[in-house]
Amino acid sequence: MKLRMLAVGTRMPGWVTQGVEEYRKRLPREMSLEIVELSPGPRQKSADPAKAIRVEGDRLLSKVRGSELVVALDVEGKPWSTPTLAERMSEWQMSGSDVSLLIGGPDGLDQRCLVRADLRWSLSPLTLPHPLVRVLLAEQLYRGWTLMTGHPYHR
Repeated sequence: MKLRMLAVGTRMPGWVTQGVEEYRKRLPREMSLEIVELSPGPRQKSADPAKAIRVEGDRLLSKVRGSELVVALDVEGKPWSTPTLAERMSEWQMSGSDVSLLIGGPDGLDQRCLVRADLRWSLSPLTLPHPLVRVLLAEQLYRGWTLMTGHPYHR
């Protein structure tokens, strides 16, 4: 099974790249994490933010593969405990489907992405900076895997 983090935004600060890579390299080959960065929509002063969201939605949806399970990271989604995440990851692995995890731009995800999503997951009711979401998501995926496999990381 492959996990694919589809994220709007490019040129992340070094601490983001290092943080994500630290957890990405810890995951086993049978549950690898791929990072796909997509350029954000146009956001000039006079531009309509809805247009940027639509453009980002187009870019995200173009990267989703037909057979993948899609999880939208959305503040209005359901919060999952770590044991719930581990259960979901186990189910995903048993199903044999790859999983795309969608991270929107600064204005959130296009409604079409939310409609396409099989699941909507809220990491927190707080507003989190998008670079931090990447690191947090990578760590939680690693933590979920350690719980699934009985690794001592999750205590």
